[in-house]
Amino acid sequence: MTNILKQIFSFILPVSVLVVVPLWIEKNRTLHLGFHLFAGLAFILLGLTMMVITISSFIRIGKGTLAPWSPTKKLVIKGPYRYVRNPMILGVMTVLLGEAISLWSKNILLWAGIFFLINTVYFILYEEPNLEERFGEEYCIYKKYVPRWLARLTPYLPEKQNEA
Repeated sequence: MTNILKQIFSFILPVSVLVVVPLWIEKNRTLHLGFHLFAGLAFILLGLTMMVITISSFIRIGKGTLAPWSPTKKLVIKGPYRYVRNPMILGVMTVLLGEAISLWSKNILLWAGIFFLINTVYFILYEEPNLEERFGEEYCIYKKYVPRWLARLTPYLPEKQNEA
């Protein structure tokens, strides 16, 4: 599969989670102007920014995509990955929260919770063991110092950890 096709297919996941499912959930919802709309849009913009940064890191540094069928060849531990192991999922969660706020939707908020639980189970049972197998000690050390969901206050610097 060519690199361009891999990149196109890798967008199937976020588009499904962020566009298709919320549109299906709130297919009859009318958008109303108000503070919650603009607050939600700010969250959406923040989440999309995080997603663009992480996707580009996967492509540039990791030489792969966010999709399981085209994983990175190198462990990405730069940029937002110095603070948290799963900034992409946090970006998606931020967008979903923004959609829930913008539309004042309990159902999209529930979808965000379900999405988070599914990903937590997926990361614990599949993703993390797979990364340990693929990247060995480098990932194990990274995992020891960088939390799965709650960001560190200071960046992870592998060269500093080796000195400790």
